[in-house]
Amino acid sequence: MRAVVMGAGSWGTAVAKVLADAGNDVVIWARRPELAAQINSDHENGDYLAGIELPASLRAESSAPDALEGAELVVCAVPSQSLRTNLGHWLADLPPDAILLSLAKGVEVTTGQRMSEVISEITGFPDRQVAVLSGPNLAKEVALEQPAATVIACSDEEQAQRVQQAFSTGYFRPYTNTDVTGCEIGGAVKNVIALACGIASGIGYGNNTTATIITRGLAETIRLGAALGADITTLAGLAGVGDLVATCSSPLSRNRTFGSRLGEGASLQEAQAATNGQVAEGVKSCRSVRALARDHGVEMPLTDAVYQLCHEGMGVEEVVAALLGRSTKPEVYGPE
Repeated sequence: MRAVVMGAGSWGTAVAKVLADAGNDVVIWARRPELAAQINSDHENGDYLAGIELPASLRAESSAPDALEGAELVVCAVPSQSLRTNLGHWLADLPPDAILLSLAKGVEVTTGQRMSEVISEITGFPDRQVAVLSGPNLAKEVALEQPAATVIACSDEEQAQRVQQAFSTGYFRPYTNTDVTGCEIGGAVKNVIALACGIASGIGYGNNTTATIITRGLAETIRLGAALGADITTLAGLAGVGDLVATCSSPLSRNRTFGSRLGEGASLQEAQAATNGQVAEGVKSCRSVRALARDHGVEMPLTDAVYQLCHEGMGVEEVVAALLGRSTKPEVYGPE
């Protein structure tokens, strides 16, 4: 396939490398001309994946129209809260028959829409041309060709299989799924839960606490997914528990690292400075995920706690006390 990755951050660059290694004709769009020039001359993205050699066949463009010309697969690799704006800029140049694949893991703050819904609304493309990629995929590990798997979700199984073939390499194994909602909810909520795990780590709590947060975070994810019509078995797979474990456990996870700084007592601004000036996705997503849960009558106490810490000024000790002071109940229960 002729594939275009729109966005040259760490994950976009890693995905472009996978596609090139799989034998596709790949272009990566970089907003800054100097970064595109560096990728073309040095075969390296020094800003986001320093020290990792990129395939010589991978080309970079700073012109979106030039990058998109003739694309069969357009990979949207920009942050979730900027996807709508970027799609508006790209719209006139999107080939009408292309498959649009979202990498972003979030829920839009202003609308409560998942990324596939934003893509469909802005482009008018039918669902069969809109797909998402989600799984336990830390960019640096994938770029280093460490074995990993992911999920390609599209309502049209044949289209999902086309994208699956485009991503298949000796180190990266894609599976298909038609449950787009489940894959997107798993990806969005795990960022919030990873913040909670990082906060606990920053306080000094150990593995018991982390395991508890991961497990109860999965319960929150399943409740929200079910309310939105997702297949809950999706959330027991790579796009659910797999992604949750990787993001909550690894020091490579920006969300976990950001949360750890908060747990140590840093402000949002100080935590941002410690993560190369980038705000963790979970800081924004906790607001939209919480609103989505409330709209559907779903209880998500961990998400509420992260939101209160990030956006309502509640202290770490107050958040922990509020969680531990909740009423006891059975482990398995439905929405309240």
